[in-house]
Amino acid sequence: MARRGPLPVDPIAEAKRQWAQHGWADAASGMSAVTSIMRAQQIMLARVERALKPFGLSFARYELLRLLAFTREGRMPMASAIARLQVHPTSVTNTVDRLVRDGLVLREPHPEDGRAALVSLTSAGRTIVEAATDALNTEVFAEPGLSEADTVDLVRILARLRHDSGDFLDPRPVPDPL
Repeated sequence: MARRGPLPVDPIAEAKRQWAQHGWADAASGMSAVTSIMRAQQIMLARVERALKPFGLSFARYELLRLLAFTREGRMPMASAIARLQVHPTSVTNTVDRLVRDGLVLREPHPEDGRAALVSLTSAGRTIVEAATDALNTEVFAEPGLSEADTVDLVRILARLRHDSGDFLDPRPVPDPL
């Protein structure tokens, strides 16, 4: 059953209190941080899904369409899409299959590698991803629920967590021109 309004107490704060009371004080802050991030992800995903629902898109489908729309030619090798989206290859394959079925992308043979496939954005895919991006920008991204300063701080903190967890490397310094 769906919740009808705010809870009278923060359940994560209560869980932290219980953690400490049961002898796990050294892990209580970490538990509350992890749980808070997971709950915030649920809240944000629900907002994103509401914005994408009129377009018949999940966030995974939207991400793939947007990734293709950012490329010069609207296409890329499947392996590149898998690497950039940071999800299991089967998930990308299933997403591509659904987008092909809906006429939003095409799967084509790679012109130089017979074992690889290219994913190409169709004109219908480009139209829907642009409209969905407008909706996400208006309904979610322009007002994520935090002040601009808090948003910048949060992104910085989460980037540090991701970096320190091995999610990405620091960019190589660009050499000075000769």
